[in-house]
Amino acid sequence: MNRRIQAWLLVFVAACTASEGTPVPRQVPITTTSAAPTTPVAPSTTVLLDPRPGAAGVGDSLYGELGNGGYDVAHYSLDLSWEPATTHLDATVIIEAVATHDLASFNLDFVGMEVDEVTVSRHVASWERDGPELIVTPAAAIATGERFTAVVSYSGPTRPIFTPALPVPIGWNSGVDGEQFVVAEPDGARSWFPVNDHPTDKARYTFRITVPSELFAAANGTLVETSRTGATTTYVWDSQDLMASYLATVAIGDFELVTRRRAGSVAVRHVLPPELAADSPRALELTDDIIEFFADLVGPYPFDAFGIVVVDAPFPALETQTLSVFSEDIVASPIFERVLVHEIAHQWFGNSVSPADWEDIWLNEGFATYAEYLWVERLEGLDAIDADLRRATLAVAELPPPGSPPATDLFNGAVYVRGAATLHALRLTVGDDAFFRILRRYYTEFRDSHASTDDFIAIAERVSGEDLESLFVEFLFTEGAPSFP
Repeated sequence: MNRRIQAWLLVFVAACTASEGTPVPRQVPITTTSAAPTTPVAPSTTVLLDPRPGAAGVGDSLYGELGNGGYDVAHYSLDLSWEPATTHLDATVIIEAVATHDLASFNLDFVGMEVDEVTVSRHVASWERDGPELIVTPAAAIATGERFTAVVSYSGPTRPIFTPALPVPIGWNSGVDGEQFVVAEPDGARSWFPVNDHPTDKARYTFRITVPSELFAAANGTLVETSRTGATTTYVWDSQDLMASYLATVAIGDFELVTRRRAGSVAVRHVLPPELAADSPRALELTDDIIEFFADLVGPYPFDAFGIVVVDAPFPALETQTLSVFSEDIVASPIFERVLVHEIAHQWFGNSVSPADWEDIWLNEGFATYAEYLWVERLEGLDAIDADLRRATLAVAELPPPGSPPATDLFNGAVYVRGAATLHALRLTVGDDAFFRILRRYYTEFRDSHASTDDFIAIAERVSGEDLESLFVEFLFTEGAPSFP
């Protein structure tokens, strides 16, 4: 392990961080559309004033090629059939979207695998690939405001990809024991399905995963249907809440679905290897307490369910929405409780309120890291976390400030620690009452959406009634160690 990978893992650990007899919840109907319309939809005959290609990127500050313009996705339906002997995936994605300007063509982010066919609203479309872009030209242009359904059939071996943001592979991964799992932050979703791969275009998801019956398949949301055909079983998971593409996940392996008691209206369920299902760590029993703690501080938990899936991964954890991916090593470590707190807090900050630009990543990691300190404060008091944060902030003083992270080191320690220190400095400046009102207002206004650093600063100043520009400039954008109030 080279020094850079080791350093990244240490920071991430410290801060981030069916078998036939498997019990299955009661089956309920799927309410989200998961197939193309049954009645063919003819190409639009609307007079188009300005049909033009959709943009090949949304203009992200750090990763300009990510995402696409010209349309908003409402729903992805992923039909996946995975064969462990060959690690081969046969897949179809149904994308329900609406045009935001007159579209002559549109792009999807997609790398790897082979595209077999593309249709748009039941009509065969032409397509070509240009690097990470799948460019689709429908039979007729699509008018502004028109709803359309794109269906892409594709296949190939499942492989991860490398990103400039991290020194480890992301996307579709394989564990040592053969388990499959997806961790896609920031740009790995495009490695396993065609997608508008940027957090500013959230959508709802349905996953239909077919695997050999000795395996269990999990994904985001709620398990709504299980059916066995011959030697294979199909698991259908439905996620009715809006989700950024990098938070979508699939896990396939020798797992058991373990249902715990509910945390209020939240279904707590975990996807665990058999040995952990039989003897889970004590910290996992705190899941509902952690959810309730942050619901009281910030606002209602954003989704219907939460749980973790445990795999043999080369990193500590990722906050994939409603089903966070944890490595076996971190679950067995003394800091598992703290990492669990971190990933649960992300369900509010990062998942429900997502970054408008990857340069705003501190809004994810700084908030989740400060959530760890708030959890510790319950037992050790404010003075203890104050002293710890001041020491930790000095330790990352030489790293780039968190408001301007480099594209090649997106998750460096300052993003976590100085991001958390920014919130702590804000709290010391405006007082506890205003601080927690700021957090609640920020979550309420941007729930199920995305926000920027400027959005957060505006809310902080509006709620507190104070001019906070100098504080945010010093803690987020100035090199060197900031001075706490």
